[in-house]
Amino acid sequence: MKRIFLFTALATFSWKAFATEKDLVKATLSEVTVYSQGAQLHHKANYSAKVGVTEVSIEGISPYIDPKSIQVKATGNVVILDSKYVLHYPQPTQVTEDGIPLKIKKSISLLEDSLRSWGFDIQEIDDEIGVLNATKYIISNNGSMKGTGKVNDSILLLKSAVDYYALKMNEINKKLLVLQRKKAQKVDTKQEMEARLEELRNYQNGNGLNREINKAIPRIVITISSNEIVSGKLSFSYVVSQAGWTPLYDLRSDSSTGKINLTYKAQVHQNSGLDWNDVRLNISTNNPYANKTKPELNPWYIDYQAAYGKKLQESTVCSGTSAGLINTQAMNMGYSFSQKEFGDALSAANFTTVVQMLIAAEFKIDLPYSIPSNNDQHMVLIKQTDLATTFKYYAVPKMDPGVYLVAQMTKLDELQLIPAKANIFFDGSYIGETYIDPTRMEDTLNLSLGKDPNIVVKRTLLKKECKDKVIQDKRERTFAYSIEVRNSKSSQIDIVIQDQIPITQNTDITIESANLAKGRLNERTGVIEWSFNLKPKENKVIDFDYKIRHSKDKEINI
Repeated sequence: MKRIFLFTALATFSWKAFATEKDLVKATLSEVTVYSQGAQLHHKANYSAKVGVTEVSIEGISPYIDPKSIQVKATGNVVILDSKYVLHYPQPTQVTEDGIPLKIKKSISLLEDSLRSWGFDIQEIDDEIGVLNATKYIISNNGSMKGTGKVNDSILLLKSAVDYYALKMNEINKKLLVLQRKKAQKVDTKQEMEARLEELRNYQNGNGLNREINKAIPRIVITISSNEIVSGKLSFSYVVSQAGWTPLYDLRSDSSTGKINLTYKAQVHQNSGLDWNDVRLNISTNNPYANKTKPELNPWYIDYQAAYGKKLQESTVCSGTSAGLINTQAMNMGYSFSQKEFGDALSAANFTTVVQMLIAAEFKIDLPYSIPSNNDQHMVLIKQTDLATTFKYYAVPKMDPGVYLVAQMTKLDELQLIPAKANIFFDGSYIGETYIDPTRMEDTLNLSLGKDPNIVVKRTLLKKECKDKVIQDKRERTFAYSIEVRNSKSSQIDIVIQDQIPITQNTDITIESANLAKGRLNERTGVIEWSFNLKPKENKVIDFDYKIRHSKDKEINI
């Protein structure tokens, strides 16, 4: 056993071999804030400081640190003088003349000696097992035990023979069991030693571990000053770029309750070189790598151009761009960068605490997560909330005879959403996918949930009401339509019907809406909208018409 302990001590190569250095500590990852691009890692560690200045080297960190982002705090009566990120290169391993590390050769020699000794021990056990098995065979095949001897005539001799057989066989079986267990342990250890020996021989042949032995180790070195011997705790954080998250939403609607539930999820990925094991996870909508600087306008000077530039000037003006295009470079100069301070205001929801910031939101999730450093996507639930929702039916019979149920959601700005795809579920069925864009300048999000077959709408051209006549040099054409809608549901509905009349930018063409049946007309787009309630089994008919006047000698694209 002493050989094995010695071998293990000599054969171990890892960063732990350097942990005996003075003031070297191992950090623990406790919390991670994931940004839309990048992540901030929060660590904890213990330290001890002597009187004067002490440098504490910390390992167990990511190798992809942004050194400018390091922040350090400490408990105890100390002053933090400096913190920096360094790469520590271990001392080169001693090698022999053939380029093989000395420790590897010693380990191979020790293993070979140990395996030879282990083989003798197993052979000794096998010999003892063989003797016991032979003894069992002799006793079992003795004539007295088989009942073929003369003892059959004597009850006392038979009883004595049976007692002897039971005693000796039990004794032999117990010894065999002890030896077999001992042999199994020896064989397992021998197999482990053989596997390790094979690894070392492979290394000796290919010299493949030398790069790992001398691989650089990332460290943060914190310099502290103290007037006394003190111990305490360190907490520090830094930003890495090899991480991020993308949002994903689930919208679930229930017709019985008339509510829409929003599930806010994050797909988190990271390749920071450090596994995140059972850490507190925060999801932030901030992006530390995005520009935080407000643009500044510089004076915009214009002047007459030379003759050769006239054509260029005319082309830029006609194309809708400015003659100041020549000064684009000057307009983009003079930027300055400044970092804003953030103020926090908290509100809670389930396991997630939402921290409202001036320009971002942070969701603190009160559940431990483990995310390995492999860049795979991991789903993290941020929050669930019921949206303020009203339901309306919409129909555009000119384009589609179907009637669509539309959910109108308000106050989305309070949820700190960012643009992303959303899966739609209605009454437990998957409807499809949509895109939520809270950056649009609207306070209501319209979400189409599909057609309702229980509401029927029909649009008909009223040929008898349509007219075509010529008045002097103008041709006047009248178009008339009828829209009929029926509610076959057992409940009252709110419905919006949309149609349109043509619009024109030609002053020689005039369009007149004679009868719109109390519909609201958008003069800019020509869209007509009728909003009303329909009781169960109720029908409603909308008649409208319009006139177009244009030159009788010209055709229009109607």
